[in-house]
Amino acid sequence: MGEAAVLFPNAPLPWIDLSTGINPHSWTGPRADFSALQRLPDPAETTALEAAAAASFGVHPAMVAAIPGAEAGLRLLPRLTSAPDVGILSPTYGGHAEAWHAAGRLVHTAVTLHGRPETSALVIVNPNNPDGRQIPPETLAGLVSKRRLLIVDESFGEVTPQLSVASRAHDRLIVLRSFGKFFGLAGVRLGFIVAGPRIIAGVRAAFGDWPVSAEALAAGTAAYADADWADATRTRLQQDSDRLDTMLVKAGLGLLGGTSLFRLAACPHAAKWFEHLARHGLLIRPFGQQPDWLRFGLPGSEAAWSRLQIALEHGIA
Repeated sequence: MGEAAVLFPNAPLPWIDLSTGINPHSWTGPRADFSALQRLPDPAETTALEAAAAASFGVHPAMVAAIPGAEAGLRLLPRLTSAPDVGILSPTYGGHAEAWHAAGRLVHTAVTLHGRPETSALVIVNPNNPDGRQIPPETLAGLVSKRRLLIVDESFGEVTPQLSVASRAHDRLIVLRSFGKFFGLAGVRLGFIVAGPRIIAGVRAAFGDWPVSAEALAAGTAAYADADWADATRTRLQQDSDRLDTMLVKAGLGLLGGTSLFRLAACPHAAKWFEHLARHGLLIRPFGQQPDWLRFGLPGSEAAWSRLQIALEHGIA
């Protein structure tokens, strides 16, 4: 956002950040008491958080380890496995490839769904970022073998719980979950690894007795227990993403997919659209390797929807 403000100093304020896939309608339940911020968390609080998350995921609490954000998990996982190489079903976000490169492993991004060329580890984001590709749980479970470890990144899985393979997790089928995207609290920095006992033991050893903050403990424990909010939010996000689709199509952009938290569009003049929207104080996500792609997050207020609609209706020169 700061870089965009420098590049487009005359854009109207405040800037509207549509470059992420974070729910703009955050969960607004309990936060940590100030007294909780003045001490180290009690391990029992971490246990309660993991139990609440496990109930939401449909797994046993022993299979769940809290971590300080899904990003921390994806950076750690290569170091918890002995896999010498990895296939990453692409395109997807670059953090996975960076993590495996940093761990000194051979990385293949030109792989098929069935892992060709076959690698000792396979990473799949489901539903995928940025195109929203969805793979049925039965298909994913069939990709695990004695020779292949499967890591499924379900960072956007809260919007499509029927796709989750968390309940099937074990030491060769590892699931990564994010809290901040669906609950709209990315700054809380909370995520989870769901796996078998060996991997979970490695995660706990890596992060120690206090893996997450008091704020994460308070928000996560209460939010995962709020099933009514989650159901209502899924409905609202779907309505908002349908509204966004209508606006994008009317402006002449082609829809490629996405999830109910973000939409991926394509057009031959994507760079001009990016600049045009930025001049209206609207930041969206371009893609250097796919110059005709643009990703749109959801506006969080009627004022934001109005500004986006006006900018889209004006079009590019």
